[in-house]
Amino acid sequence: MQIEAVPPQTHLPPLAKLALELGPLGVFFLGNAYSDKFGFAADQRLFVATGLFIAATLAALAVHYVWVRRLPIMPLVSGVVVVVFGGLTLLLQDELFIKLKPTIVNSLFGAVLLGGLAFGRPLLALVLDSVFDLTQEGWRKLTFRWGLFFFVLAALNEVVWRTQTTDFWVSFKVFGIMPLTIAFALAQTPLLLRHERKTDETKSGQA
Repeated sequence: MQIEAVPPQTHLPPLAKLALELGPLGVFFLGNAYSDKFGFAADQRLFVATGLFIAATLAALAVHYVWVRRLPIMPLVSGVVVVVFGGLTLLLQDELFIKLKPTIVNSLFGAVLLGGLAFGRPLLALVLDSVFDLTQEGWRKLTFRWGLFFFVLAALNEVVWRTQTTDFWVSFKVFGIMPLTIAFALAQTPLLLRHERKTDETKSGQA
């Protein structure tokens, strides 16, 4: 009896992808909220949470790679920034670096998307590991919207960490940014439906 090889997956199942994205954030929140219950000083909670965040992020990247044998751009870049700025936070015992991480990551993605558009290259599919098949006009519009949205997230992070307590910032990072992102993504559904590339169009383009 011949056993057929199972082709490698190219994309994570949606629930698994969501779990790998939310998992490190959940660990970060719990570490900040409860580390003092395990003997750590109250003023060390964010540093403990940062160490756990780094470990959870690396673990999520490892699981992602084992599952699909590759790492998409966005989780990889975000993971590198977490390790670098989280490491600086721990090394220098300075909260500033981990608080700047969302600003830097979102600004970077916004700049890449809008910069690509300026050169006539909508890069959204690359950045978001998109599974959509859209027309060129659809990619341009969606890329522009996401580029602006990333800058909005960067600005929100700056406002929150500069004006609110550390605990509030941690909660906003976990329970504010992700719901906003999901709501924005869902709001793009009409655009996706309008500019979805038709099957016949795709085939004719490949002919």
